[in-house]
Amino acid sequence: MNKRGFASDNFSGILPEVMEAIQNANQGHVMAYGGDPYTAAAIEKFKTLFGSNIDVYFAFNGTGANVISLSTLTQSYHSIICPATAHIQVDECGAPDKFTGCKVIPIETPDGKISPELILPHLHGFGFEHHSQPKMISITQCTELGTVYTPEEVKAICDLAHANNMYVHMDGARLANAVVSLDVDVKEFTTLAGVDVLSFGGTKNGMMLGEAVIFFNPELSKEAKYVRKQSMQLCSKMRYIGAQFDAMLTNGLWLKTARHANKMAKLLEQEVRKINQIKITQKVQANGIWALIPKDKIEQLQEEYFFWVWDEQAGEVRWLCSFDTTEDDILGFVKLLKQTL
Repeated sequence: MNKRGFASDNFSGILPEVMEAIQNANQGHVMAYGGDPYTAAAIEKFKTLFGSNIDVYFAFNGTGANVISLSTLTQSYHSIICPATAHIQVDECGAPDKFTGCKVIPIETPDGKISPELILPHLHGFGFEHHSQPKMISITQCTELGTVYTPEEVKAICDLAHANNMYVHMDGARLANAVVSLDVDVKEFTTLAGVDVLSFGGTKNGMMLGEAVIFFNPELSKEAKYVRKQSMQLCSKMRYIGAQFDAMLTNGLWLKTARHANKMAKLLEQEVRKINQIKITQKVQANGIWALIPKDKIEQLQEEYFFWVWDEQAGEVRWLCSFDTTEDDILGFVKLLKQTL
């Protein structure tokens, strides 16, 4: 199945610039476990992006980055509050529960976003030994429904967390798509908003593998290196992850790829809204579209352009665009939708 579809930005290949960076790093011997110049260069670029007072830890994948983020700042008697659609709740096979030992508390929300109003009812039992102690709020930017938190919304959550001696984790698997959607400096909804730890996505945005965990206060990350090793996320030949991030963060490549993916999603939205049998269910703010389509047509459509079903009962599907999605892909899919529906 080599034809481009709309299942996931994980289905795409890797950027030519990233492939070149891997090849360039594949020369001679360098220190293992992050003691190499490629990793050092990438970390410096992260400091330019977020501010110098950060700690950066590279991991293999998104689940690993989330586990490192959450495990470093919690104990097993704590609880982690997140949207019911959160990746840490739905798609990580209980890894956060297993490695942190924490109780994960999901909050139902219609658009994937939580707010202080939704969080407040769960902030109780502090100091009561029979109750899991609320310690972490985890939000996703962009959310698992393709919506985006504004800097003000993130700050309100961070202010609430810090007022209650809690931390905020941001799952940024598609962080770049949120940056270009909001058209703001990434610091506006991370560093300046008060986020404590961020899982910075690389794979979905054109890398072969690799994510980064960013701690915005080095005082909080003292145990992170042990957590990373114990959770099997310490890469010995880290130069190949570092080199990829170095390439992604050079000349705004990480934003260029996301901007294209978002643009393609907007084009798909524009064309799909002309088809009466389709109802878009969420705001299209990033690189994805959630839509209701006739259930009996889904398999036929998937044969030509593969995509995932989000809600089988409702007939809700998810279409994601990637850095390599083309206008021809969009128009070909729309033509098929019109013919089939």
